[in-house]
Amino acid sequence: MRTEIDEAAGQGNDLALLGLLQLVSPALPIGAFAFSQGLESAFELGWVTDEATLGEWLEGVLEDGLTHCELPVLARLHVAWARGDDAALAEWDAWLAANRETAELAAEDSRLGAALVRLLASLDLLPDGSPSVAPALPAGAGYVTVFAWLAHARGVPRRQALLGFAWAWLENQLAVACKALPLGHTAAQRLVERLRPALVAAVDEALMLEDDALGPALPGLALASALHETQYSRLFRS
Repeated sequence: MRTEIDEAAGQGNDLALLGLLQLVSPALPIGAFAFSQGLESAFELGWVTDEATLGEWLEGVLEDGLTHCELPVLARLHVAWARGDDAALAEWDAWLAANRETAELAAEDSRLGAALVRLLASLDLLPDGSPSVAPALPAGAGYVTVFAWLAHARGVPRRQALLGFAWAWLENQLAVACKALPLGHTAAQRLVERLRPALVAAVDEALMLEDDALGPALPGLALASALHETQYSRLFRS
């Protein structure tokens, strides 16, 4: 009997891991590759020019952005989905939307969210809105909210969901740099090695933050994003 229980638990963990890998895969067809989150403008402005300055930029965005914004809110949304707390879902989804400081950053969040909703609908994975199963998604839900739903639905533990989200962000930023800086793939892997411990530390901190400690402090990124709206030549939508 014990062996059967262990095997069932192992299969559940395996499915959750595969669900997380599916969620953070670059092959997920939501168009994340089209957005740079202001990084392309930082290249154009000369703020980020090589591996060293890219590493500094990413560390800053991680520390002052994701650690105090997306990651702790993702943790709260994960809990809200588990509890079926539709009021908390709507509140944190709206909070994230209010913290998008430019039109491009707001559009990125809403478009990725809408694309993930369309994908989930085609896979019959959307919450059905019944109190006994899961509340419906907030109207126009942003990407983080939909990400949290799928992580919950796939049985991905909260901490692993945050690590996966942070990893997907880093991988996308490095893909942008490889296309537009340019940055060689070996240099990108060096940055992965440099930033892996920082991702873990960011998740640790995000899970400890109280509500009144939340909020990004990224004036440089906001300025770069705003300037990107009128950048003459560009590859990315943000």
